Amino acid sequence: MAAKFATAKLKPDGRSPGTIIMRLTGKKAIRSGAGWGTFFGIMIASSAFSYLSSYKTSASRSGLAASFGSNTALATLFGPAHNLQTVAGFTAYKVLAFLSITGALWGLLIGTKLMRGEEDTGRWEILLTGQTTNRAAAAQALAGLGAGIVSLFAITAVFTALVGQSPQIHFTLGQSIFFASSLVCTAAVFLAVGALTSQLAATRREAATLGAYLLAVFYALRMIPDSGIGLGWLKWATPFGWVEMLQPLTASNWVPLLPTAALVLILAGATVKLAGVRDLGASIFPDRTTAPMRDRLLNGAFGLNARLVRPTVIAWGVALAATAVIYGVIAKPAGATLASSNSINTALTRMGARGDGTAIYLGVVFLMLAVMVSFIAAGQTTFSRIEEAEGRLEHLLVQPLSRWSWYGGRLLEATAILIFGGLEIGIFCWLGTSSGHNGIPFWTLIEAGLNVVPPALLILGVGALTLGTWPRATSVIVNGLIIWSVMVELIGGVSNTSHWLLDTSVFHQMAPAPASAPNWTASAVMIGIGAVAAIIGAVTFLRRDLKGD
Repeated sequence: MAAKFATAKLKPDGRSPGTIIMRLTGKKAIRSGAGWGTFFGIMIASSAFSYLSSYKTSASRSGLAASFGSNTALATLFGPAHNLQTVAGFTAYKVLAFLSITGALWGLLIGTKLMRGEEDTGRWEILLTGQTTNRAAAAQALAGLGAGIVSLFAITAVFTALVGQSPQIHFTLGQSIFFASSLVCTAAVFLAVGALTSQLAATRREAATLGAYLLAVFYALRMIPDSGIGLGWLKWATPFGWVEMLQPLTASNWVPLLPTAALVLILAGATVKLAGVRDLGASIFPDRTTAPMRDRLLNGAFGLNARLVRPTVIAWGVALAATAVIYGVIAKPAGATLASSNSINTALTRMGARGDGTAIYLGVVFLMLAVMVSFIAAGQTTFSRIEEAEGRLEHLLVQPLSRWSWYGGRLLEATAILIFGGLEIGIFCWLGTSSGHNGIPFWTLIEAGLNVVPPALLILGVGALTLGTWPRATSVIVNGLIIWSVMVELIGGVSNTSHWLLDTSVFHQMAPAPASAPNWTASAVMIGIGAVAAIIGAVTFLRRDLKGD
């Protein structure tokens, strides 16, 4: 009987063993794509319905179109506005730039995770002992990743089509499909970029960093032609420019889809080609294993972590500084536009912004920068989880290093990074505003910069708690909390929302400085909650076993 049972268990399931990498990769990519497709759909729905509730008259819609449509400063950041007097034009304008960047980041991270990340953990080495080659394995992985793009597109298209069924919105099926296609373009491009950098770089971290540099360059190229200085041809040099030229829901120009598809195919072909010319675990770019020894900071776990997170911290620091300077430079003209628009002022004051146009604008800008700083906090806790999941933490803890020292050291360094980021935001925003003689004092902007830190510290504490109690859910919990908080703020900014719902957003507890004075009492409460969560996480971390991926 036992032999018969064993024979039954060993029967083939009818699927080719030569496609196992595609199936394993596709399963993970589809699940992730469906989740983010749901997020895309919710953003589209909230934008469309909030427009209907906030701009009910032709006069208010015309005022919105006049204010935003001619604002070069805002066009530089978010792209030009088309047909803002319609729900279709407003929805496209509000979500296209944001979701294009979000999709690009998702594509880059999922591409490097399921390509280089799987190789780093040694799982590909086991799979490649089967009926496949390096090139065939890369092609299978790309097919699985492509299934994730299809999942992202399908869920987004379904949500858009359902929203379009409203008689007041009325997106046609063709418009919904084209809009969904536009939103996943950058996701597909940077997924392919992530797959290619996975062949070029020696680790997943290096692959993701290289892809992030390309993303920043491409987005900067999109900003130049929209800044009003000419050079419109530069839009053809960047995937973000192609998405902008698609004009979904308004003009629906299909032509820019051609270079998008061509670039994805070229990157995918290069990925498969390079996968066949390198050894498993190797990279096209040298790993610099023979570089001269640099033992600076390698005097303990604290210094080691500083070395490990240094590239990421530098990249985030550059991004925060550049963003703060750009927003500071355009604060005065953008604030003048906001001051002249009652409808926009109404939407922004619902988010708690007060004062003149420039102060209100910077209050909203610092909210956006608070989101960036919170993602830094999420990244720090996620990195700690990755170190445990990949088994590197075991090598540290077998030495005379206590769990508490490792855990506490990580939290202290992450806290210092977040505080430095807040100070950096205030300083560089002041440098930007000084060029326009906006008259906002230096210390006011320093306070506003520090004001973005408490929500991030709360996120850090929640991440530490999750790391100690439910480690495998660390990334999902911390990033989910940030995304939820952003969505609540967006909905609350354009509609009358229950204060119970608004209070669930960590960013709603933050005063919109410099448009109003920072609420240090609320900040202290957020820091206290984060500290208590971190302490509970520490206690549970000390008592549990280490857990792999």
